[in-house]
Order: sequence, then structure tokens, then C-alpha cells
Amino acid sequence: MTPSSLPHQSDGSPDRPPGPAAPAATVPRPAPHTSEATRLLCAGTYLDDAFRDAVVDELYVHEERLAAPALGHDAGRVLAHALRARRTELGWAGAVLFLWIVAFPLTKGLIAFIVVPFLVLGLARRIRGRAARPPVYRALPAFLLRWYGRFLGGWSALFLLLVAFGGDYVYETRLGFDPESGSWGGSLPGHDDQTGLAGLLAEFEPGSLPAWFLQLIGQGAGGGVLEAWVAIAVPLLVAWAVAVQQGQFARALTQELSRARFGDLRADPAENAEGARFRRLRDRIRIEQHSRLVLYGTDDPFCGAGEPYEPWSLSVELRPRKDLGGDAPEPLDNSAILRRVVPLVEALRVPSPHGSPQAQAAVRDRLRELEVDEVVFLPVDGLLARTAAPYAPESFDLHRAAAVEEGGEARRHFLRIRVGGWGEEIVTTVFVRVHTQGGMLMLEVAPHVLRPVRPLYREADRIAHRYRHNHHVGKAVWALGRVPRSAGRSVGVLARAVGHLWRLAVGGHARALPEGPAASVRELGSDDTASLFQEMDVSRYLKSIQDRVANGVVLALREAGYETAEFEQKVVHVAEGATFIENTRGNVVIGDRNTVTNTMNKSRNTTGGDRD
Repeated sequence: MTPSSLPHQSDGSPDRPPGPAAPAATVPRPAPHTSEATRLLCAGTYLDDAFRDAVVDELYVHEERLAAPALGHDAGRVLAHALRARRTELGWAGAVLFLWIVAFPLTKGLIAFIVVPFLVLGLARRIRGRAARPPVYRALPAFLLRWYGRFLGGWSALFLLLVAFGGDYVYETRLGFDPESGSWGGSLPGHDDQTGLAGLLAEFEPGSLPAWFLQLIGQGAGGGVLEAWVAIAVPLLVAWAVAVQQGQFARALTQELSRARFGDLRADPAENAEGARFRRLRDRIRIEQHSRLVLYGTDDPFCGAGEPYEPWSLSVELRPRKDLGGDAPEPLDNSAILRRVVPLVEALRVPSPHGSPQAQAAVRDRLRELEVDEVVFLPVDGLLARTAAPYAPESFDLHRAAAVEEGGEARRHFLRIRVGGWGEEIVTTVFVRVHTQGGMLMLEVAPHVLRPVRPLYREADRIAHRYRHNHHVGKAVWALGRVPRSAGRSVGVLARAVGHLWRLAVGGHARALPEGPAASVRELGSDDTASLFQEMDVSRYLKSIQDRVANGVVLALREAGYETAEFEQKVVHVAEGATFIENTRGNVVIGDRNTVTNTMNKSRNTTGGDRD
């Protein structure tokens, strides 16, 4: 068996040796670690806690999992920024939680007047959920609780201000507090004497405060003027900490993650972070994610390629052409078919004649950056160590030579055709597999599409610019608005970090048997939809590639001396440009006044429209 001479293109990764020079029509594309998709995913680690934790868990905690193929992005750089963002957030979360904890002894319980309304507001957010338009049974109680918490917060602030500014008058005259004995002279709700604390509060709005809140005040208000000032200062300090953390994130987004500076990998502080484990995993990820040998898990072999986009397959009988006379057709193997398909697909890079070389060179169609490569899928089962994966070039050549003709179930050879558009935010990948067996030709086409990154990540530049250029009052209001949730958020951040550390310590992932990727960084950060322009581009790429693949198979059959009528009947241009594809959803006819027949179903369209 003679291996086919298919081109191998460099993907721009510094860890992968470059292939032969690309055709003149090919436009060099940016390296994956400098692509816009990589930049936005790195920005997403600062804006989205769930995404950041998922990246750390997949690539850092689960050391036994191999990295998914990275099409148009660099997962190693995303991991670097995820770890950096987590370190920054952990530091500030610990500081915020420390402030809330030490506030209780320092204020002798006065801080409870602030904490209780914050807990009510947090409960309101929990009930409402994250939906943009929650159902009524969630929205109504959340609305009532939210305003109830604001009401309690207003009275708490008023009380603390009275104590802080009133001094001895408030404590001795209005509250009945004896500094020498440290005892309170005021009565609590339910007593006849209302000259103490309850009486003072009742003067502002009789009967407006709930009894349980007044009871809490009466039991916890053992502090004096100094404690009241500390209770007022703690939320302000928390707001300052929240603002400083947001400022650090905003500077990261507008400096090292800016379009102007992101291309300089060596100047990225996240890449230069210390840590032997991180550097070791980063190097492994960059070897695995761009390798043409794909080690996969059986549950999701195409992990990293995106969502399947109407995959299809067909089979035809290999019959000698009648015009050959008594001559036998030439032997037709898988390599021969692929050798005929590849030049036709590569020709999509060449712009159509535009009258002048300058006009032709100015064409910016993303098909000029089309990549054609070969990949071999291998199951990860049976591998004893992650470092034992056969990623050496000679190992790939051996697996490719064996897989291209064997038609195996676990080890499979594919022609991979990829187009990255919109700064690698829309990645269209078509996997093509051909196999001849028992006088039959089988063609499998599996298109996959990676959708754009999430809208929040695409807004990272605007969010950071808006925050950094806002005036001080706006920043203060923004920070104060996030004080009520700061304690709960800090607890969540620390709890997740402890969970990661616990799994690192006791999970045994370092010495576990290798596993296929459970998730792709690119897929974790992808949106569910794309714009109409992007969908139109995906459709155009897929139609162009699939037509060229089909034409290449037809030419290979014809040149080898086989009939092509049956194949042309199933997937070729017929009549006035329609295409017939037989897939699991049925037969699809596209075009006007077309007649398509097969042995299973007959469909005739004479009305001038499309019909299934």
C-alpha cells in the first residue's frame, strides 16, 4: 500500500514543526495563540466564574485527561489566564471574608444590623434566579423580599448613624445605657417601658419595624460609638476591595488582553507565571491540541470540533464502465480517491479572476485560508500514561499508513478540511472518510461547526473600557451595589478553590489511567446561536467543500474505469444545479424542476420549488 501524498499545513503553533510551504493562493493565518477567539476566551476567564472553574477543572485538576483538539485557538493560554484570574479572585475573596468575620468581634455584634438585610437581599436574588424574565411565582416573592431587605437596611443605617453621631446623648439619654455598668436601661418590644432603644426607633415610625428585628437589635447592640463607626466602615472597606479587584480585571482586559498587545506571547504575564505543574501541563496541552493524531474518548470522539452539522454518508456499487470493453478497471483504494479529492478542495483557496493581480490579491474570502490535513483517531483505552501517547511524527505516519486502508472501527482515518472565519469565532470543519470494501464504496462526511464565543466575552473590551473611564462616583456606586453579595460570593469562590485543591490532593488524577477529553475549552465558551451573516458563511463553506469532495470521488471513479451514474444519482449536480444527499433524515432535493430516483423512494419536483 502506497501512502497518499497529502499536504500537511502548519497551524502556527510554536510547538509544532512547520509543514511544506503552502500554495501561493493561501493566505497565512495568525497563530492559534494570537487569534481573536483565544483572546476572547482569555477575557472570559475574568468575567465568568463558571467558565473559569470549568477550564481549571478540565485542564488543571484532571491531569489524566488529554486535551481536546483546538481548532483556531490555544487552550494552554486560556488555562494560563484562568489560573491567573483565580489567584487574583482568591486573594480578594479571602480579604473580603476576613473583613466580614472580624467585624463581629470588633463591633460587638453591631455589624449584624447590616448583615441581616444583606441576607434578605441575597435570598431574594436566589429566589429570582438568573433568568432574564423569571416566572411570576419567582419574580413576585423576590420583589417583595428585595424591598423588605432595603427597608431593613435603611433602618440599620439610620440606627448606626444615630449611634455614631449621637454619642453619649443617644446612649445615655435616649437608649438608657450606663457606661460604668455597661447595662441597658431600655426595654425590648413587648415591655411597657418604651423609653429605651425600642422607644427611640418607634419615634421615627411607630410599629414599622418587625419585632424580631428589634429583638435582634436589643440583644446585639452592645457596642459603643467606636463600634458603630467600625460597623459603618466595614461595608465601605468591602466596597473598596471589590472596586480594586474589578480595576485589576479591567486593566488585564485593556492591557495584556488588548488587540494591540495580545499577539506578544512572551510579554503575557499569565504565561510567565511560576509553577512547575502549570508549565508541565501547558506544554502537554500544546502538543496534544494541535496533533494530527487524535486520542479520543468513546463517548465523544469529535470533542472540540463543535456541534455536528447534518452529517451524511452513502454507499455505491463499484461497477466497471461498459465502454472499457474487456479491460478490467484499475484497482481503486482509499488513497487514490483522496489524492483526487484534495486538489479540488485546495483549489477553493484560489480567488476567481478579477482582471488584475492586485484585485485578485485583495480578495479576503476566508476560503483562502482553508486548511486540508489528515488526522487519525485513536481510542485512548489501553494507554498506560499520558506521556506515552504516540505524538511523534513517525508514529503518526505509521498509524496513518495503517488506518487509511483498514477501515477499522476504533482507529479511523479522516481527511480534515477546516475554515476559520470571523477571527476563528466561526470554525467550520468537515471530516471526510472513504472506504472500499466488497465491491462497495462508502463515503462519510461529518461537518462540525464551532459557534461564536459567548456575548459576554465579546463585550469584554466595552465592559473594561466603560469601567476604567467611569468617574469616581460611578465606580463607588457600582462597588457599593455589590457589597450585599460580597460575603456569599467570597464563600463560593473559596469553597470552589478548596474543592479543586481537595480533588488535586486525594483524587489520584496524576497517576490515573489516561482518559479522553471530557470537554473542550472552545465548546465551553461557545454561544448557542450565530448571526445571520455567520450562518450564511457556514452554509457557503459547507456547500463549497461538500461539492468539491463529491466531484473528487466522481473523478476518481471515472478515471479508474468505474460507472459513476449511481453515485451521481445520489450526490452530484443534477438537472439545473440541484444536489441530492441521502442522510438519516431522508432525501433532500434542492433546486427547480429536478428528478431524483433511488431504489427506496421516488421523488419528483415539477412545481419549481424545493421538496423533500
